[in-house]
Amino acid sequence: MLELQDTVADGTRRRIAKASALATIGKVVAPLDVAPASAVKATGIFILDRNLGGGLPSGSVVYLSGDPKSMTEIFLHQFTQTRKTYYVVTGRRPKYVAQNIRSMGYDISEITFIDIYSEYYITAQGELVDNVGNEYVDNQIVDFMIYNLQNIETEEDFSGANILFDTFSFFLNLSVNVGQIRKLMNVIYETTKELDGMTYLYGLKNTHDRTLENEIINACDVVFDIELLRNSDEIVSRLSIPKIRGMSPITDMLKFKISEGIQIDTSTDIA
Repeated sequence: MLELQDTVADGTRRRIAKASALATIGKVVAPLDVAPASAVKATGIFILDRNLGGGLPSGSVVYLSGDPKSMTEIFLHQFTQTRKTYYVVTGRRPKYVAQNIRSMGYDISEITFIDIYSEYYITAQGELVDNVGNEYVDNQIVDFMIYNLQNIETEEDFSGANILFDTFSFFLNLSVNVGQIRKLMNVIYETTKELDGMTYLYGLKNTHDRTLENEIINACDVVFDIELLRNSDEIVSRLSIPKIRGMSPITDMLKFKISEGIQIDTSTDIA
């Protein structure tokens, strides 16, 4: 009996040694369940993509931490030009966002707007309503967003779409249990990976509870840090990318200006 047990144990050890599986508590994940290495997807910002070797890792969730005075939403507008995009609008009606995108000379034909603004602030009769601080409505709007994400994942017959949140700060400021935000973040992450697309979360810098925002940043694959500096004679917009899972981060501060989209100053090009 002992010899038989030793033989079985030896065979098991050999099989485990040959299999490139992931060990987890309670189970072993088979090799087929391990996510493949990601290709890259263009951001649409030419100099940035060129120096990143084509773009960011496909399937990334990107957090854009931006000074609200820096017009960070222009990054989102430019991202829409790379592939089909679902644009989550929280602060104004979609028609105004579409107007701004078109004013930059961009095409909006591949953009589908998810209208959180109207769902939250406008009644069925078209009247504006103040729901701020209403916990019931706040929980409902998180569920509504999750419903939309799940629909995107199940109904798409292709991969690679963008999902843009303008802004994700709207959700972080809701009067909901933190578990609801974690649930939303988990759905965002899983949807992005399943679609092999790109998701961009625009967060207003110095606005949120630091602990919660750190959780979001930790969960994200990429972080864009966008800031506005005032010198004696000019205002300077700067970008760094301190976190990129699967690639080397860009810690240098890159000057950029907004002129027909995001124009990175080539004198401070990426090393």
